[in-house]
Formats: sequence, C-alpha cells, structure tokens
Amino acid sequence: MTFQTAFNRPLRLGMVGGGEGAYIGNIHRIAARQDGAFQLVAGAFDVTAERGHRFATREGINSERSYDDYQAMIAGETGRDDRIDAVAICTPNHTHFPIAKAFLEAGFDVICEKPLTATLEDAVVLERLVRESGRFMGVTYTYSGYPMVHEAREMVAAGKLGRIRTVQVEYPLEWMATAIEQQGNAQAAWRTDPRKNGRGGSIGDIGTHAYHLAGFVSGLKLETVTADLATFVEGRLLDDNAHVLLRYEGGARGLLWSSQVALGSSNGVRLRVFGEKASLSWFQEQPNELIHAPLFGRTEIIKRGAEDLSEAARVRTRTPPGHPEGYLEAFANLYLGFAEAIRAGREGRESTAIGRNIPTAYDGLKGVAFVEAVVDSAEAADQPWIKPIAV
Repeated sequence: MTFQTAFNRPLRLGMVGGGEGAYIGNIHRIAARQDGAFQLVAGAFDVTAERGHRFATREGINSERSYDDYQAMIAGETGRDDRIDAVAICTPNHTHFPIAKAFLEAGFDVICEKPLTATLEDAVVLERLVRESGRFMGVTYTYSGYPMVHEAREMVAAGKLGRIRTVQVEYPLEWMATAIEQQGNAQAAWRTDPRKNGRGGSIGDIGTHAYHLAGFVSGLKLETVTADLATFVEGRLLDDNAHVLLRYEGGARGLLWSSQVALGSSNGVRLRVFGEKASLSWFQEQPNELIHAPLFGRTEIIKRGAEDLSEAARVRTRTPPGHPEGYLEAFANLYLGFAEAIRAGREGRESTAIGRNIPTAYDGLKGVAFVEAVVDSAEAADQPWIKPIAV
C-alpha cells in the first residue's frame, strides 16, 4: 500500500516501552513502518535507561532522541520543530494511564496497547481527555484489522444475516497452562499481578479482544453480562479461564470464552454470528476465509481478494488471492488507519475508508468497562447480571 499525505512525509512516531525482549514492541514497529505511514524517530524503550539506550542505538535512533523515561521524552520532544506526531505505548497495563495522560496533555496523539487502562476510573478519565483535547487515541484491537473481519461487519450491517440471534466468540491459548510466572517469565509475571494487570486475568488480557471483535462485527450493543471466572493454576492470583454469557440490546444473546490454559490452542480466535437468514464464521488461524451459511442455501467460503468484496475489505487487502495474509498485515492495517485518522483530523476532512471503523479510546473504555462488569459478576455470590457502563 502507498500512504498519501498532504504533509508529504511520514508521521514521526515515538515509542514508550517495547524494547529488548518485548514481543509486542517489535510488532508495533513492523506495523508502523510497513506502509511508510510512520517513521520511528524517538523512544524511551526500557525502564532501565541504559538498556533502553542500547536498544535505541540498534534501532538507528539518534542518541539525543533516546530518552531515559517518558517524562524526559515529553520534555525533549515538546520544543522540537521536528517533534513526534504520535507516541505508541507498549508497556504493562498499569502504566498506560499515566503515560497516555501525560502525552495527551502535552498535545501528542497516542496509540496504546489494550486494555486501555488497568482500572475503569482511569479509562473514564482518558476517554474524556481525548474528547476534550481533540487529540487522537487509537487502541490496538488487532483482529479488527483483518480484511475478512471488515467484510463480515459489512455483511451484517447490510442485513444479509437478518436480525442477529446469537454471537459466539472465543480466544483460547495454552501458554500459561503451568505457573510460568513463577519460573522467570516476565511477560506472565505482570499479567498475573493484579497491581499491574488490573482485576481481570485472561478476561482482561485476551477476553477484551474477543469482546471487541464480537461487537465490531455484529454491531450489537451489550446490555448485561454474567460470568464464571476460574483460576486453574495453583497459586495464580488472577483468572486464567473465563466463561461469560452476554445479553445484547434487542434480545440477541452471546457467549464468550477466553482461556490461557487451553492445551493445544495457540491463538484460536473464533467468531460465529447467527442471524435469522444466515450465519458467518471466521477463524483467526484461517484468516483469509469467511464462511457464509444462508438459510436454505449453499454454504459458501468467501475468500480475501475476491473482486466483489466491500470497500472496507478491499482497502485492507495487501496480497493477491492465494497468498497468505495475516497478523502482521492486520496490525499494519490498524497503523495505516490510525495515520489516516490523524491526518484527516489535522486537515479538517473526512477519513478515507482505511481510517474509518478503527478502534479508538471509546472502544478502549468499553473494553475496560466490560472487564469490570465480568469480574463484579464473578465475584458476587449469585453471579448476577451486571450492566457495564459506556458499552
């Protein structure tokens, strides 16, 4: 893809976190540079400044724009003529709020990992700050970057499924099936620490992805949830398996399963939407195919790259039919959409198709509110139906 801009230059990107050994930081960097929409020019890559500076050198970052911490980065970038346009936050959940708030208040646009924050109170503050400041904030709900997910959304919106009856979504993983957080795995350690991860374990880490995907495609608005959370690994402080029942406005029902202890599952994200006229199924491990099953008709497999796909799917398609396209491309679609939304906002125009229907601060707030309601329901003696705020 080619990124066209009136500025005739890539957006200058800074990064907080995401340094050596950080898996998601490299994904952000690959996605940001894939279309030439962003150029990484600054960063505070590690809580240990010296290690962060070494990493910046390897990434080709000018030494004067390699900062000890995010506060120094804000101070250093604010006065520059070539200051960064946006910052990507690739740090543990509990740090998202202070970092994002500081950059937004300093006048920078923000791209943030999910969940948006570790607490609902902080998410409310951030979302309000984004609205009042006029700044842009994107949240990396990766699976909404896939072309066939957008095709599914367009088909639902066009009424091809009729009235939606039920939505089933799951995100099983196996990587935390043993107590790896007690064996030196840093990624697992903070994800199982309620002080750093927030109240939800699997439901906060991957359940938020599933929740966003279900709502993104179905267009349904969540009404209430009831949940059963389990912690199967002895000594773990947060849930590693979640079963959630969902009731949507208008009468549709939903079922969400997230698990970090599902043996044999890698990133088994699966979505099924059932309506009165037809159903749709999408599986992240076969992301280039969408299964459409109409009532009294033949089931068809709709493939990415087909000529009659929606514009929303076409603008996110990168390779010819038959050539595999997946996670990195989906992440890059998010970054390209974020760049277009930032450009459009500054130029006072409507976004093109790639910059529409992208996850923003409000989607991040909804995700945190969902987690809060799920944990509230699971912790109550009778597992009541809870209505999340801002959903």
